[in-house]
Amino acid sequence: MLQADEVSFRYDEHGPWVLERVSFAAAPGRVTALRGPSGRGKTTLARLLAGYLSPDEGRVSLDGAPLPSSGVSPVQLVLQHPEHALDPRWRLGRSLAEAGTVGQPLLDDLSIDAAWLSRYPNELSGGELQRLALARALTARPRVLIADELSVMLDAITQAQLWHTLLRHVREDGLTVVAISHDDELLAVVADEVHDLDAALRTSTRAAA
Repeated sequence: MLQADEVSFRYDEHGPWVLERVSFAAAPGRVTALRGPSGRGKTTLARLLAGYLSPDEGRVSLDGAPLPSSGVSPVQLVLQHPEHALDPRWRLGRSLAEAGTVGQPLLDDLSIDAAWLSRYPNELSGGELQRLALARALTARPRVLIADELSVMLDAITQAQLWHTLLRHVREDGLTVVAISHDDELLAVVADEVHDLDAALRTSTRAAA
Protein backbone atom coordinates (compact mmCIF):
# COMPACT_ATOMS: atom_id res chain seq x y z
CA MET A 1 0.00 0.00 0.00
CA LEU A 2 1.40 3.37 -1.06
CA GLN A 3 0.06 6.13 1.16
CA ALA A 4 0.25 9.88 1.54
CA ASP A 5 -0.94 10.98 4.98
CA GLU A 6 -1.85 14.64 5.52
CA VAL A 7 0.86 15.75 3.08
CA SER A 8 1.51 19.46 2.55
CA PHE A 9 4.11 20.97 0.22
CA ARG A 10 5.29 24.30 -1.16
CA TYR A 11 8.31 25.08 -3.32
CA ASP A 12 9.29 28.15 -1.31
CA GLU A 13 9.02 28.53 2.44
CA HIS A 14 7.42 31.93 1.94
CA GLY A 15 5.28 30.94 -1.02
CA PRO A 16 1.77 29.53 -1.31
CA TRP A 17 0.99 25.92 -0.52
CA VAL A 18 0.79 23.79 -3.66
CA LEU A 19 -0.72 20.90 -1.72
CA GLU A 20 -2.22 21.01 1.76
CA ARG A 21 -3.18 18.12 4.02
CA VAL A 22 -3.54 15.63 1.15
CA SER A 23 -4.29 12.00 1.94
CA PHE A 24 -4.24 9.31 -0.73
CA ALA A 25 -3.75 5.55 -0.89
CA ALA A 26 -3.15 3.05 -3.70
CA ALA A 27 -3.54 -0.70 -3.14
CA PRO A 28 -1.43 -3.48 -4.72
CA GLY A 29 -2.57 -5.09 -7.94
CA ARG A 30 -4.84 -2.20 -8.90
CA VAL A 31 -4.80 0.91 -11.04
CA THR A 32 -5.77 3.84 -8.82
CA ALA A 33 -6.34 7.05 -10.75
CA LEU A 34 -6.22 10.73 -9.85
CA ARG A 35 -8.16 12.79 -12.35
CA GLY A 36 -8.02 16.55 -12.70
CA PRO A 37 -7.14 19.57 -14.83
CA SER A 38 -3.71 21.13 -15.19
CA GLY A 39 -2.45 23.39 -12.44
CA ARG A 40 -3.95 21.46 -9.52
CA GLY A 41 -0.64 20.04 -8.29
CA LYS A 42 -0.90 16.51 -9.64
CA THR A 43 2.70 16.37 -10.91
CA THR A 44 3.92 17.70 -7.56
CA LEU A 45 1.95 14.93 -5.86
CA ALA A 46 3.47 12.38 -8.23
CA ARG A 47 6.97 13.55 -7.30
CA LEU A 48 6.13 13.35 -3.60
CA LEU A 49 4.72 9.84 -3.94
CA ALA A 50 7.87 8.74 -5.79
CA GLY A 51 10.22 10.32 -3.27
CA TYR A 52 11.60 12.93 -5.69
CA LEU A 53 10.35 15.61 -3.28
CA SER A 54 9.92 15.51 0.49
CA PRO A 55 6.72 16.84 2.06
CA ASP A 56 6.94 19.86 4.33
CA GLU A 57 4.30 18.23 6.51
CA GLY A 58 2.85 14.73 6.69
CA ARG A 59 4.46 11.59 5.32
CA VAL A 60 4.60 9.26 2.33
CA SER A 61 4.99 5.57 3.11
CA LEU A 62 5.04 2.17 1.47
CA ASP A 63 3.50 -0.52 3.67
CA GLY A 64 3.88 1.83 6.61
CA ALA A 65 7.61 2.46 6.15
CA PRO A 66 9.34 5.54 4.66
CA LEU A 67 10.55 5.26 1.07
CA PRO A 68 14.21 4.19 0.91
CA SER A 69 16.72 6.99 0.44
CA SER A 70 19.30 4.93 -1.47
CA GLY A 71 19.40 2.16 -4.06
CA VAL A 72 16.80 1.46 -6.72
CA SER A 73 13.48 2.78 -5.50
CA PRO A 74 10.50 0.41 -5.29
CA VAL A 75 8.40 3.35 -6.52
CA GLN A 76 9.11 4.37 -10.12
CA LEU A 77 7.77 7.49 -11.83
CA VAL A 78 7.18 7.88 -15.56
CA LEU A 79 6.47 11.46 -16.61
CA GLN A 80 4.66 12.93 -19.60
CA HIS A 81 7.90 14.20 -21.18
CA PRO A 82 10.43 11.32 -21.31
CA GLU A 83 13.14 13.58 -22.74
CA HIS A 84 13.42 15.15 -19.29
CA ALA A 85 14.18 11.77 -17.70
CA LEU A 86 16.83 10.53 -20.14
CA ASP A 87 20.36 11.91 -20.09
CA PRO A 88 20.92 13.54 -23.52
CA ARG A 89 24.65 12.70 -23.31
CA TRP A 90 24.04 8.95 -22.97
CA ARG A 91 23.09 6.42 -25.59
CA LEU A 92 19.73 4.94 -24.72
CA GLY A 93 21.13 1.49 -24.01
CA ARG A 94 23.19 2.97 -21.20
CA SER A 95 20.13 4.71 -19.75
CA LEU A 96 18.19 1.45 -19.70
CA ALA A 97 21.11 -0.42 -18.14
CA GLU A 98 20.82 1.83 -15.06
CA ALA A 99 17.78 -0.23 -14.06
CA GLY A 100 19.31 -3.63 -14.80
CA THR A 101 19.22 -6.06 -17.69
CA VAL A 102 16.20 -5.40 -19.88
CA GLY A 103 14.52 -8.63 -20.92
CA GLN A 104 13.78 -9.23 -24.58
CA PRO A 105 10.09 -10.04 -23.88
CA LEU A 106 9.61 -6.54 -22.45
CA LEU A 107 11.34 -4.96 -25.46
CA ASP A 108 9.04 -7.00 -27.71
CA ASP A 109 5.92 -6.03 -25.73
CA LEU A 110 6.74 -2.36 -26.21
CA SER A 111 7.93 -2.76 -29.83
CA ILE A 112 11.36 -1.38 -28.97
CA ASP A 113 13.78 -1.75 -31.86
CA ALA A 114 17.22 -2.93 -30.71
CA ALA A 115 18.78 -0.28 -32.97
CA TRP A 116 17.29 2.45 -30.74
CA LEU A 117 19.60 1.45 -27.90
CA SER A 118 22.65 2.73 -29.75
CA ARG A 119 21.07 6.14 -30.39
CA TYR A 120 20.79 9.33 -28.35
CA PRO A 121 17.46 10.68 -27.08
CA ASN A 122 17.32 13.49 -29.65
CA GLU A 123 17.34 10.90 -32.44
CA LEU A 124 14.02 9.33 -31.43
CA SER A 125 10.42 10.51 -31.35
CA GLY A 126 8.50 11.23 -28.15
CA GLY A 127 6.54 8.00 -28.46
CA GLU A 128 9.70 5.94 -28.91
CA LEU A 129 11.31 7.61 -25.91
CA GLN A 130 8.24 6.98 -23.76
CA ARG A 131 8.40 3.27 -24.55
CA LEU A 132 12.03 3.25 -23.44
CA ALA A 133 11.23 5.22 -20.28
CA LEU A 134 8.52 2.71 -19.36
CA ALA A 135 10.85 -0.22 -20.12
CA ARG A 136 13.47 1.26 -17.80
CA ALA A 137 10.93 1.75 -15.01
CA LEU A 138 9.59 -1.80 -15.30
CA THR A 139 13.09 -3.30 -15.50
CA ALA A 140 13.72 -1.91 -12.01
CA ARG A 141 10.99 -4.34 -10.84
CA PRO A 142 9.07 -1.70 -8.89
CA ARG A 143 6.28 -2.43 -6.47
CA VAL A 144 4.59 0.82 -7.50
CA LEU A 145 4.62 2.66 -10.82
CA ILE A 146 3.31 6.21 -11.03
CA ALA A 147 2.17 7.17 -14.52
CA ASP A 148 1.87 10.95 -14.70
CA GLU A 149 0.09 11.68 -17.99
CA LEU A 150 1.99 8.69 -19.36
CA SER A 151 0.38 8.65 -22.79
CA VAL A 152 -1.40 11.98 -23.22
CA MET A 153 0.78 13.13 -26.12
CA LEU A 154 1.03 9.76 -27.89
CA ASP A 155 -0.87 8.33 -30.84
CA ALA A 156 -3.65 5.85 -30.09
CA ILE A 157 -1.62 2.77 -31.06
CA THR A 158 1.35 3.64 -28.84
CA GLN A 159 -0.97 4.64 -26.02
CA ALA A 160 -2.75 1.28 -26.17
CA GLN A 161 0.54 -0.59 -26.33
CA LEU A 162 1.94 1.09 -23.21
CA TRP A 163 -1.20 0.54 -21.18
CA HIS A 164 -1.61 -3.05 -22.35
CA THR A 165 1.91 -3.79 -21.05
CA LEU A 166 1.28 -2.00 -17.77
CA LEU A 167 -2.03 -3.75 -17.14
CA ARG A 168 -0.42 -7.13 -17.75
CA HIS A 169 2.11 -6.37 -15.00
CA VAL A 170 -0.74 -5.35 -12.72
CA ARG A 171 -2.50 -8.67 -13.31
CA GLU A 172 0.53 -10.96 -13.28
CA ASP A 173 2.87 -9.28 -10.78
CA GLY A 174 0.50 -7.43 -8.46
CA LEU A 175 2.03 -4.12 -9.53
CA THR A 176 0.46 -1.02 -8.00
CA VAL A 177 -0.18 1.67 -10.61
CA VAL A 178 -1.10 5.27 -9.82
CA ALA A 179 -2.47 6.85 -13.01
CA ILE A 180 -2.55 10.65 -12.97
CA SER A 181 -4.45 12.13 -15.88
CA HIS A 182 -7.16 14.47 -17.10
CA ASP A 183 -8.29 11.99 -19.78
CA ASP A 184 -11.64 10.66 -18.59
CA GLU A 185 -12.00 8.23 -21.50
CA LEU A 186 -8.61 6.63 -20.81
CA LEU A 187 -9.23 6.32 -17.07
CA ALA A 188 -12.63 4.72 -17.70
CA VAL A 189 -10.81 1.91 -19.51
CA VAL A 190 -7.66 1.38 -17.41
CA ALA A 191 -8.53 2.37 -13.82
CA ASP A 192 -10.04 0.21 -11.10
CA GLU A 193 -10.96 3.33 -9.13
CA VAL A 194 -10.84 7.03 -9.90
CA HIS A 195 -10.40 9.84 -7.38
CA ASP A 196 -11.27 13.37 -8.40
CA LEU A 197 -8.31 15.68 -7.88
CA ASP A 198 -10.41 18.58 -6.61
CA ALA A 199 -11.73 16.32 -3.86
CA ALA A 200 -8.38 14.73 -3.01
CA LEU A 201 -6.36 17.94 -3.07
CA ARG A 202 -7.16 21.09 -1.14
CA THR A 203 -5.52 24.35 -2.15
CA SER A 204 -4.14 26.12 0.91
CA THR A 205 -5.95 29.13 2.26
CA ARG A 206 -3.63 29.74 5.16
CA ALA A 207 -1.18 32.61 5.00
CA ALA A 208 2.42 31.90 4.02
CA ALA A 209 4.69 31.76 7.01
